[in-house]
Amino acid sequence: MDKNKQQQLEAKGWVVTTPEEFLELTPEETAYIEVKLLLSRNLRERREMLNLSQQALADMLESSQSRVSKMEAGAPTVSLDLLVRSLFHMGVTPTELADMLAVKT
Repeated sequence: MDKNKQQQLEAKGWVVTTPEEFLELTPEETAYIEVKLLLSRNLRERREMLNLSQQALADMLESSQSRVSKMEAGAPTVSLDLLVRSLFHMGVTPTELADMLAVKT
């Protein structure tokens, strides 16, 4: 948010804060969410790079299209384990996975 907009909101009594502060997340919880979203984003990018539809990826993973959609959206019901195994199934190497995680989000 730009500073001018923030100042206008604060002048009207609004409190401007971060999602972490608003939700009272610990640094560990914030890091977990950031990693999950990073892996979800990379899953979608890899699928698109391979010219796969969500259904085609679901077939590869013996899953459903709706599950792939939830994986790409970072839904709370999707585990980090599932995201990592799916990336590996699409050919991501452990080194590439480490590089993904090394990128500052």
